Amino acid sequence: MATKARYKRRSFQNKTGMLLATFVVIILAVVVSVKSVSLIKKVNEYEAREEALNSQIKIETARSEDIAEFERYTHTRKYIEDTAKDKLGLVYPGEIIFKNEDR
Repeated sequence: MATKARYKRRSFQNKTGMLLATFVVIILAVVVSVKSVSLIKKVNEYEAREEALNSQIKIETARSEDIAEFERYTHTRKYIEDTAKDKLGLVYPGEIIFKNEDR
């Protein structure tokens, strides 16, 4: 009879151990699933942020090119003439100025 009781105790211990191991594995699977979902959300947020920053880089690059083009224009004779005509009212000798009278 002692062997039969020992067999039942071992069987109970084996079943309990298997249940505990299964429970631990299920909990680990749930934790990993929850963490992976939060990581996927973070990845999506970072990708959206990256796209926004890339579009901002494109805008700033275009703006930089416009500024460089304006800088090149300011070093030309045409810019100097236009500025002298618009702001100072200077003209070449013999040049006739027509003004609009929109008053």
